[in-house]
Amino acid sequence: MGSPAAGKVLFTDTHVREMVAAVLESESLPPIVQAGHPVLRAQAVPFTGQIGDADLARLIELMRATMHAAPGVGLAAPQIGIPLQLAVLEDLYDVPAENAAARSREPMEFFAILNPHYTPVGAETASHYEGCLSVRGWQAVVDRAATIDLAFDDETGSARTRRLGGWQARIAQHETDHLSGTVYLDKAHTRSLASDAEYAAYWARPGIAEAQAVLNF
Repeated sequence: MGSPAAGKVLFTDTHVREMVAAVLESESLPPIVQAGHPVLRAQAVPFTGQIGDADLARLIELMRATMHAAPGVGLAAPQIGIPLQLAVLEDLYDVPAENAAARSREPMEFFAILNPHYTPVGAETASHYEGCLSVRGWQAVVDRAATIDLAFDDETGSARTRRLGGWQARIAQHETDHLSGTVYLDKAHTRSLASDAEYAAYWARPGIAEAQAVLNF
């Protein structure tokens, strides 16, 4: 698998302000856009203060509510049609102990990231099935760095760095990738691709060894 193509610059600060205003003015949670929408394939605009602190806080809370309703463990602004380098992450779901151990999945408290960038720590990778709220109905195996350093700005504008491992690192990589126009299928083993129903029937295991052997990836 080669590196996925970078998203093109399709949007401006004006687009960001207009789309944020439209989302905040709505009386309902925004729909999560699906694969094929141009915003998912564009380079998101860096956050440079295009919207004020109050609107940024409202947007972050709206994204959190949308993520919970989906439900999911992460959501990037392009997934609700806003081409801005912003994502929210949270993983507090109860999962079977065997699955949590196999996936190095530990609880992650809510936080928002602006202008994020991740750097692999070491050469170790982990391979697991993952899905996406913008590619509903499908899952596939993706190889990702097992540990990363995530650099980002928080909602106050302060520069932060967090070292994340296991499932937390996977979530952060997945959401950060969205901001450069990359979806998880760009990095997936395509022979592992499974509908949600077939995944549940055959491959919903703590690890991927059985799927790897049978599907030949």
